[in-house]
Amino acid sequence: MFALAYLLQPGSIANARPGNFWDAFFFSIQTMATIGYGVMNPQTDYANVLVAIESWVGLLGVAMGTGIAFARFSRPTARVVFSRVAVVTAYDEIPTLMFRVANKRRNQIIEAQIRVVLVRDEMNAEGQFMRRLYDLPLVRANNPIFILSWTVMHPIDEYSPFYGATLADLEAAETMLVVTLTGIDETVSQMIHARHTYIASEMLWHHRFADILFQKSDGQRYIDYNHFHEVMPVSSQREETNGVVSRSP
Repeated sequence: MFALAYLLQPGSIANARPGNFWDAFFFSIQTMATIGYGVMNPQTDYANVLVAIESWVGLLGVAMGTGIAFARFSRPTARVVFSRVAVVTAYDEIPTLMFRVANKRRNQIIEAQIRVVLVRDEMNAEGQFMRRLYDLPLVRANNPIFILSWTVMHPIDEYSPFYGATLADLEAAETMLVVTLTGIDETVSQMIHARHTYIASEMLWHHRFADILFQKSDGQRYIDYNHFHEVMPVSSQREETNGVVSRSP
């Protein structure tokens, strides 16, 4: 664009071939990039005005490009992995909804906060259809230093929206769990966030997660992430006798 503007006035660029677009184009590049080899230079008031405008545009473009690149590449990414399924099993003799979260980064996530919302279809007292959201209370909703793994647990008691529900009920209501995790990346001190959803078919009753915490011969403990997503059935469940979950799916 600026090269065409220079060509509007013949002879505005010294040492440039008359009417040659490429000379004007390369002079424009040297001006915008503040290179200035000294071979070509403006020699009219018109050309000097264009140089001033193009220099300002070039500086503005560099500043904006630098800011956008810095904001893009300096933003931390939350390398958080969620278990593929959630399970419902007894914990302290109370049926409990559980799923796993792991931090795949080698640093820590400080002041990690997790929130679980149950979303399902309902009919209100007036017979109107609505998509309703319930915040699920958790055994622990925050973690001051999230380093490796975190098992999130929601007790299914009489105050839980899962109370008395079956898998058929959850599927009929198109139930979904929406999980959001936020925290501060310790390396760059910036907020990070991650999100995951579980549909009804991804909530397994009468299953528990496989153990991932092991101990070496020297007594040192370690976590084996190869078993992170593994679940296994549980033969007996106290929640069946307690009547919290009315029947197995």
